[in-house]
Amino acid sequence: MRILSILLCFLCCGYSASAKKKVPVILVAGQSNADGRVPIADLPEELKTYKYCQWSYGSGDFETATGRFSLFSPRVAKPKIEASWGFDAVVYKRLEELWQKPFYVIKQTMGGTAIDTTCTKSTHGWYWSIDAGKKSLLKAFEQQIDKCLLTLSPQTLDIRCLIWHQGESDQPAADRYYDNLKAVITHLRQHLVEVTGEQRYASLPVICGTFAKGSRQGSKKVSAALYRLQSEDVNFHVVDASDLSLQNDQLHFDAKGAITLGERVFEKLTFRQASRP
Repeated sequence: MRILSILLCFLCCGYSASAKKKVPVILVAGQSNADGRVPIADLPEELKTYKYCQWSYGSGDFETATGRFSLFSPRVAKPKIEASWGFDAVVYKRLEELWQKPFYVIKQTMGGTAIDTTCTKSTHGWYWSIDAGKKSLLKAFEQQIDKCLLTLSPQTLDIRCLIWHQGESDQPAADRYYDNLKAVITHLRQHLVEVTGEQRYASLPVICGTFAKGSRQGSKKVSAALYRLQSEDVNFHVVDASDLSLQNDQLHFDAKGAITLGERVFEKLTFRQASRP
């Protein structure tokens, strides 16, 4: 019965039939594996060009408040490795093939960032906690969304889901990850309700990936928190990444791992090739 409920949720995206006529929007957030750390040299030919995916990419202070969109092209904001890509490039390509019409991505990612502010190594003092003040990535993300909504107009869009991959940097505070991530999701959902006036976003679907078994920063407690959230929230969905391959750093997915994770996230998002925006 639960499987059927999830299927129906994603086929309809939890919303009315009229909402399906609107422009689809995908939210993406997290740390380095969501940002993308696979060298561009390993990018498959089919993922090099895009036709319909328009994105707004923020990373802390990087282009967060502009609200501008551009045609998606795989890259990251981290100096010296700008020519990199992640699993989300696969998701966008598959959505282009499925939908055959323009859609938008609002992405806020930064490598090495934690939710819990007691994790002192979080990059440049940025945290996903709303309590992190000017260094709150959650606030930066919400401000970025607000700017993008001015461009798109809430009345013409349909925010389909949040794709989230994060948690490696919360390994030292793994006992609190359940509460911390739940607070992040709750805050983001409520923010969307407030800025759009659409109560349906209080149950915005979340798709969240786990970690490869060999990850040096993977945490069983963090993964357990993800599955606990899935058991309690019918709109929270976990994608298993435990069997995926990593680069030599034993942290970031390699090309094969990123592609597989992207395919799994896409399948979780759509379930059936026949679904249309």
